[in-house]
Amino acid sequence: MTATQRPELLDANEAAQWCRITVNSLNHLRQHHRFAPAIKIGRRCFWTPADLNSWIESQREKAA
Repeated sequence: MTATQRPELLDANEAAQWCRITVNSLNHLRQHHRFAPAIKIGRRCFWTPADLNSWIESQREKAA
């Protein structure tokens, strides 16, 4: 990525859709520090698709 390119940032609604969870679930997981780390800009939180994909992979159950 060059200095003039912006990273793709998803807001809470978009991040919830990306992860196929509700915004309420996203907020609950964030509150308990169990969700992907957010990028805070002012009062708003954003996530990158790469961070969300990493978080999704981390939720995979271990084989029995």
